[in-house]
Amino acid sequence: MPLRRLLLVAAALAAAAAPTAAFYLPGLAPVNFCEAGKEKPECKSGIELFVNRLDSVESVLPYEYTAFDFCQAEGKKRPSENLGQVLFGERIEPSPYRFTFNKKEICKSVCTKTYDTTKPEDKQKLDFLKKSMLLNYQHHWIVDNMPVTWCYDVEDGQRFCNPGFPIGCYITEDGRPKDACVINSEFHEKDTFYIFNHVDIKIYYHVVENEALGARLVAAKLEPKSYKHTHPDNPDCSGVPMDISNKASGEVKIAYTYSVTFHEEKTIRWASRWDYILESMPHTHIQWFSIMNSLVIVLFLSGMVAMIMLRTLHKDIARYNQMDSTEDAQEEFGWKLVHGDIFRPPRKGMLLSVFLGSGTQILIMTFVTLFFACLGFLSPANRGALMTCAVVLWVLLGTPAGYVAARFYKSFGGEKWKTNVLLTSFLCPGIVFADFFIMNLILWGEGSSAAIPFGTLVAILALWFCISVPLTFIGAYFGFKKNAIEHPVRTNQIPRQIPEQSFYTKPLPGIIMGGILPFGCIFIQLFFILNSIWSHQMYYMFGFLFLVFIILVITCSEATILLCYFHLCAEVSVLNLSFEF
Repeated sequence: MPLRRLLLVAAALAAAAAPTAAFYLPGLAPVNFCEAGKEKPECKSGIELFVNRLDSVESVLPYEYTAFDFCQAEGKKRPSENLGQVLFGERIEPSPYRFTFNKKEICKSVCTKTYDTTKPEDKQKLDFLKKSMLLNYQHHWIVDNMPVTWCYDVEDGQRFCNPGFPIGCYITEDGRPKDACVINSEFHEKDTFYIFNHVDIKIYYHVVENEALGARLVAAKLEPKSYKHTHPDNPDCSGVPMDISNKASGEVKIAYTYSVTFHEEKTIRWASRWDYILESMPHTHIQWFSIMNSLVIVLFLSGMVAMIMLRTLHKDIARYNQMDSTEDAQEEFGWKLVHGDIFRPPRKGMLLSVFLGSGTQILIMTFVTLFFACLGFLSPANRGALMTCAVVLWVLLGTPAGYVAARFYKSFGGEKWKTNVLLTSFLCPGIVFADFFIMNLILWGEGSSAAIPFGTLVAILALWFCISVPLTFIGAYFGFKKNAIEHPVRTNQIPRQIPEQSFYTKPLPGIIMGGILPFGCIFIQLFFILNSIWSHQMYYMFGFLFLVFIILVITCSEATILLCYFHLCAEVSVLNLSFEF
């Protein structure tokens, strides 16, 4: 689809400009590979495989690869991670799996792990491995900045490519296979774990038009398997599966192996190599349903607002303009009864102005982030770029937050400008950071990879205090220098007595009614976003998200107009009723 292609438009431009050594976006530059013995400065033969954190849909705690007793890479330095990757809890490590381009490997040994259940340390490692298989924890491997996928058939003849594969699976005490155990009929022993200690990796490549540059990788797929190697030092990748009984005792040996083959793929180009992963996620028709649902709500609200503005208000204004006699002019009716009290400063003007400033900061940050995401700069191929962009934009947008808060607070007649700017700088960010810090302490205690390192916390605080806060003060300075916002009508010196309110004009029902319609516009998109976070899938339909965001802004504006009008009408109807009596 064109929308999916748009995600990597920047990568396509970089790939097309490769022969001229042109500008490349960070994380999106193609890497050329050639066979051993034919290495050149512009291509290499060695292929590195990196491992990411392990996670599960049945647990909210991800763990680093090193937290498990898998084969480790010795003497290799872990790649640097950007701020977004650290905040998302990604922990990329080098792996002991090493390939040479276009060199076939069959059942190559990686390492052998031995566990003596009589030793508490070994038993703890084995129990942790069993628990991870019970909770269906998934490996996430990376080759050439692209996930290694496990593709399998699902219902309706569709093929799903999962950017991860399980550690193993479990057969329950009543003989029921859980999760991935359904793929092999040989997994049948009751109360037994089967570990996937072997992977068949297939790497697909596309030869560059200029053959002197070599080839580029366009896909990496694997199939997890389980073998009980009788000769771990000389494995043959045959025989019965590697089973670990839940009541096993004594010595347990697990030999890890892999096979790798290379296949030329002429139909897939480097710029569209993510398409096969994204197309296997059948959400497009649901996204269109979400857009249509949101548009219907917008059209309904727009019709109501137009009816109110064009009929009711137009008639009232025309009636006011036709008044000739002094007696009629002094008699007020309709919503004009409360026009002298509408712009009276609110009781919590300080808090309202602070929230308006912080809301402006978040609104602009969201708009700019989604705009860049639609252009492909924040695609899944550029790891951590989405969160990095959002954090940096939020930090740099302190000036609009301070300006809007100060301008509204001055219009409310406030004089405590120091308190206003301090609350704008620290209230909302402080609440979010306190919540974030408490959750981080819990993750630290659990040893999860989602815990943010102390150095990153210091860096976030430095961005907040050294950049965002000074910019907020600058914005507040210019906001207080400007004249107060002039209201279209004067405010009465003596406040009108507020009559008893109807049920639907009270705060709680108003909040519920005002929130249902905007939530109806975004709940489907919200489902996919949260699903991508908690189910560890990739969210890529930023075009849909940007469109729904615009619809959400329009819906919130129209819902606000309707609620304001209904409150004015309710106020007027009660006053008219009291005057009649």
